[in-house]
Amino acid sequence: MTAVLRQNLPTPEPVPDTAAYLREREACLALSPRKRENYERYLRSTRREVTLDYLPVRLDVENVSRCNFRCTMCQVSDWPKGKRAEDMSFEDYKHLIDEQYGVVELKIQGFGEPTMGGNTYIQMIRYARQKRIWVRTITNASRLHLRAMYKQLVDADPNEIQISIDGATKDVFEKIRRGSHFDTVMDNCALINGYSNGARTKMWTVVQQDNVHQLADLVTLAHDLGFKYLVFSFELIDFGMQKWRETNDAVTVSSQISVGQCWALHDRAKQMGVKLAFWFATERYDEANLCPWPFERAYISSDMRFVPCCIIGNPEVADVGDARKLAEEWNGPEITQFRREHLEGNVPTVCRSCYKAKT
Repeated sequence: MTAVLRQNLPTPEPVPDTAAYLREREACLALSPRKRENYERYLRSTRREVTLDYLPVRLDVENVSRCNFRCTMCQVSDWPKGKRAEDMSFEDYKHLIDEQYGVVELKIQGFGEPTMGGNTYIQMIRYARQKRIWVRTITNASRLHLRAMYKQLVDADPNEIQISIDGATKDVFEKIRRGSHFDTVMDNCALINGYSNGARTKMWTVVQQDNVHQLADLVTLAHDLGFKYLVFSFELIDFGMQKWRETNDAVTVSSQISVGQCWALHDRAKQMGVKLAFWFATERYDEANLCPWPFERAYISSDMRFVPCCIIGNPEVADVGDARKLAEEWNGPEITQFRREHLEGNVPTVCRSCYKAKT
């Protein structure tokens, strides 16, 4: 599929739609003149400056780096006991959110399974929502039955709960998402969708060699589990590492899927009352269309390091500062040099998989 053809396919919207997201953002801005002023400075910016006169408007927060799965396409499978660092404390998180008054949108998840953070994770969602920050979180749904976590999660009021489902049958699902239990995850998806009426959840499938034959079945599964929103992602990222670029390139299938097949799947989903979208995230930037991350957003690892983006997500690969001092580090020497390299066309090595190759 060419990039031009991809642009004609529906792409993911916030749950339930962009209009609801924009209303929530306005409600967030209305609570704080300082936040609105920061956002207006961001809007006026060309995003072509090395130093910025506004704080980030979006954050990704990795509350835990540990995970109970060892998915074949994820670098967590390389980490001892599936953990890179200690969990983020609520105190560090609260300080971050209080300091970063410009934030209007927050994703709580990194490489770990966020529900492993327990009550602290729920507190984090609630604290951000008290400030009307739009919150998205991602889970593998393996623990939602424990202590009725599915109820706690929905009641914490996140705007969107993304659930990763990479197979329509036990054998395929458990082959990709190693360490998982298919039946438990399916039961938990039914629980959370039943409790929320599917109003907050989105099923997300990373399409790859082992599951590409199941796309129609995955549409049916989404419907049967009570999902109203489904995304087929053809993005297998490399985390800024050559090893993972080679590993995930070997199972990438985007070139095998035609636009016609995608529209047929879209029509099938529509008939079932499921809104299907498609995600092609990599190789979408060039010198004229720079990655916006360094100019608007920050990724905060569980051990409070400032990382350039969620595609990298690991401070051992790219660390641009101390997140406990993010207001200062936002225009610190590491991130300003990182921006400069993008602006001058000397894209950092860790970012090149997201940029179109020069011919």
